Amino acid sequence: MNEQRPYSKVLDRLRGAGLRPTRQRLALAKLLFEGGDRHLTAEMLHDEARAAGVGVSLATVYNTLHQFQDAGLLREIVVDAGRSYFDTNMLTHHHFFCEDTGDLVDIPADQVQINALPEPPAGKTIDRVDVVVHVRARG
Repeated sequence: MNEQRPYSKVLDRLRGAGLRPTRQRLALAKLLFEGGDRHLTAEMLHDEARAAGVGVSLATVYNTLHQFQDAGLLREIVVDAGRSYFDTNMLTHHHFFCEDTGDLVDIPADQVQINALPEPPAGKTIDRVDVVVHVRARG
């Protein structure tokens, strides 16, 4: 029988990224990564944590999400000046942002063509290009 401990997958993921597996990191990682790829705001994750009985502050959720981002476990997608989502899908892809619902929807990388990019500033190299296409209901 090959049963794993409840946190073994996220424990391995945190350790593999060089993060110390604190109680709060483990609990938030379990919520984030065990349901497949997803997009969520810090507030959404905070609500999920509270519903699951995980006592963390919103500030801790923000800090943890940024630690996970810095460790390469997720990516922040800024959709406008006041709103950003965190994406657990680390494969190259882009997004539709639905203005009327607040949903973020993946666009496969091969469906976006970029013909030219400017030269980066001296001493810099382009790391990646994130395209967010804003859409809304017709009407």
